Amino acid sequence: MIFRRSRAALLAASILSIPVAMSPVMVQPASAQWIVYDPTNYVQNVLSAARALEQINNQISSLQNEATMLINQARNLASLPYSSLQRLQQSVQRTQQLLGQTQRIAYDVQQIDQAFTSTYGNASMSASDQQLVAQARERWQNTVGGLQDAMRVQAGVVGNIDTNRAEMSALIGQSQGATGALQAAQAGNQLLALQAQQLADLTAVVAANGRAQALTEAERAAAAEQGREQRRRFLTPGSGYQPGNARMFPNGN
Repeated sequence: MIFRRSRAALLAASILSIPVAMSPVMVQPASAQWIVYDPTNYVQNVLSAARALEQINNQISSLQNEATMLINQARNLASLPYSSLQRLQQSVQRTQQLLGQTQRIAYDVQQIDQAFTSTYGNASMSASDQQLVAQARERWQNTVGGLQDAMRVQAGVVGNIDTNRAEMSALIGQSQGATGALQAAQAGNQLLALQAQQLADLTAVVAANGRAQALTEAERAAAAEQGREQRRRFLTPGSGYQPGNARMFPNGN
């Protein structure tokens, strides 16, 4: 009996002598971690995020506006890819060539003065009848040449009408399809150049017609003056008939 008690005491002592490391450890946290929800702080964070997003959207809109402005500036600075200058210059040169091919009395002040002094002036009382006829014929040739020159200039201007029509159609199309202010302005300037070329043709026609009319009137005035001189010569009494000896048979008695 005593032996059994002693054995039980030893077993109990052995159990109590087991190392602490072999026994499970129950560790209680030093302090509890709690998540606290603050509505005011949450609202402020949301507002801050909204403001930041709005600033980003504003920056994007600003960049888009700047890009659009740069594109518009590039369009406004784009040059018109069409030029009618060469064709208009060719039309003007054709008209100038016709004016430069005038016959006899040209568009030169000194030459005109010389012609009116020698050919269209007062009929010379000392000139022979042959000289008067030659001067009248020269004046007539000047008049005919002036009329022919006027008709040639008119024909040249009429020939330019088709070219002007095509250029006007092309320039109006370019103006309507202009992508910027510079192209529209350049198309407008070329339309003004076309109008100037047409005015130049009109001026050439008026000058040629005026020259022809002036030569006609000058010939008429000179012919009237020459007619008066020839009438004066016809009416001026001569030396009359002077009787003389006439021999029908020179070898007779």
